[in-house]
Amino acid sequence: MVAGRAKLGIAQGVSVWVLEAPAGFGDSHVHAHHAIQITVSLSGALMLADATTTLCAPAIAVAADAPHRFEADGLLAFIFVEPESRAGRALDRMLFTDGPLTSIDAEALTPVVAPLAATFEAGLTAEDLLAAGRAAVELLAPAGPAPLPDPRVRRVIEEATVRMDGSLDAAAAAAGVYLSPSRLRHLFVEQTGLAFKTYQLWLRLVRAIEVYAQGKSLTEAAHAAGFSDSAHFSRTFKRTFGLPATTLERL
Repeated sequence: MVAGRAKLGIAQGVSVWVLEAPAGFGDSHVHAHHAIQITVSLSGALMLADATTTLCAPAIAVAADAPHRFEADGLLAFIFVEPESRAGRALDRMLFTDGPLTSIDAEALTPVVAPLAATFEAGLTAEDLLAAGRAAVELLAPAGPAPLPDPRVRRVIEEATVRMDGSLDAAAAAAGVYLSPSRLRHLFVEQTGLAFKTYQLWLRLVRAIEVYAQGKSLTEAAHAAGFSDSAHFSRTFKRTFGLPATTLERL
């Protein structure tokens, strides 16, 4: 696997990754992650495909939890949006009416994502990346009414976000919002598309990536997010994003 330089900005609800991908970067394995993915080619080529559709375009969006694969070279910007957020729900409603994979208007996005082309040369910060990512999301889904998940599910998500050590099981989470475990499991899947344990794993993965992006080792990142070891984190990362975490050479 060819490695590429990367800089990451991660915040609640949105993450932005800028990757300098050499020729041959990508993975033929199908993978899926619990985030809406907006991918913009700042230079070079980009291809994304699912089971029925292959798109070659400068800007492509993938729905949350949709199996897909990609191939690319050049400079890429990935914007990941949590589907439970207000922006995520608006994007889902506006972008994926015809399927989980769609090309989007790259010309419209150019004014807000163009600064990311200077990420490595100009030493852009994580906040610079996040600002561009949020502007792109706002352009695609202008602020407006978009229903958030059930308040009980939001409370469970908030609790899970601060308890990544595995101490929060479904029974404890359900008791905290005055539901039976079976009712919470049903409601959680209905509102998020994922089982509660699977969603917890997603939160831990995002936390580990955040720590790794800050310059910590894979082992330190894994332990900070409650993974048993770096191998467990690395396997989960590859299954989720289609690439080993070690392919990302951080700056």
